[in-house]
Amino acid sequence: MNIIGHRKLYYSISGVVIIASLAALLLWGFRLGIDFTGGSSWQVKAQHMDIKTISALFAQQGIPYVSAEPLGTDELMLRFEEVPEVKHQQLLTALRGAYPDVIEEQFAVIGPAISDELRSKAMTAILFVLFGISLYIAFAFREVSRPLSSWVYGFVTLFTLFHDAIVPAGVFSFLGHFKHVEIDSNFVVAMLVVMGFSVHDTIVVFDRVRENLRRVTEKISFEELVNRSMVETFARSVNTSLTVLLVLLSLFIFGEPNLRYFILTLLIGITTGTYSSIFIASPILVDIAYSKAKKK
Repeated sequence: MNIIGHRKLYYSISGVVIIASLAALLLWGFRLGIDFTGGSSWQVKAQHMDIKTISALFAQQGIPYVSAEPLGTDELMLRFEEVPEVKHQQLLTALRGAYPDVIEEQFAVIGPAISDELRSKAMTAILFVLFGISLYIAFAFREVSRPLSSWVYGFVTLFTLFHDAIVPAGVFSFLGHFKHVEIDSNFVVAMLVVMGFSVHDTIVVFDRVRENLRRVTEKISFEELVNRSMVETFARSVNTSLTVLLVLLSLFIFGEPNLRYFILTLLIGITTGTYSSIFIASPILVDIAYSKAKKK
């Protein structure tokens, strides 16, 4: 199985997906949830609630947009702009006019100060993870110097992390524009999980490359050695990822509706991470090694 020999095809596929994701982000950005923008969160329960009816009621009360997330049987989580207590009571009265059996489970307001803090902490967490991972890879591969230094492995790992993060980000930009799907703190958590899984999968391949650099005695090129390492770890990487994806797919179909987009982020990210670990990360190592050899 010559994976490295077909790397231009894999680069092309990733290039198209990354360009499409970046285009979506540049054109539409994210539809931010109240975790990041501030607003009201209202958990209500009543039989046969309909989002169109609720949207019309809110519009009559001067609230032009409300998102509804099902939490279970006859239960919704409504999210909309920040409102004072007087407006909250007016909305409750209007809702009881349409659904006399409505029960207010929870009402909360997230102010702009809290949302700004959450947004800042989310960015800090992502940057900290990226920095920590690059240092760890450089340290773990510190004894590798032929034909690439340990820092190259760290750089390639960071690139694959970007690859794995940009794809679900682009998908949610698309969903936000066309389906009004908002991102919240759960999205950030899912992205951090995706990064961790992606690094794990990439390290499995890179570690086999490191082992073969020490162990293989016959004279073979770096490309052949990397391809051999990928073939040796291919089944393990695919089987591990497939097991996780099957569990996530079951949760996505049969699990709680309020976790659906969290699970969708994991599904997209882990699929992309498995692809990049096998078909992108190691081929980039080979191309960097070729580029370095040409300069000598």
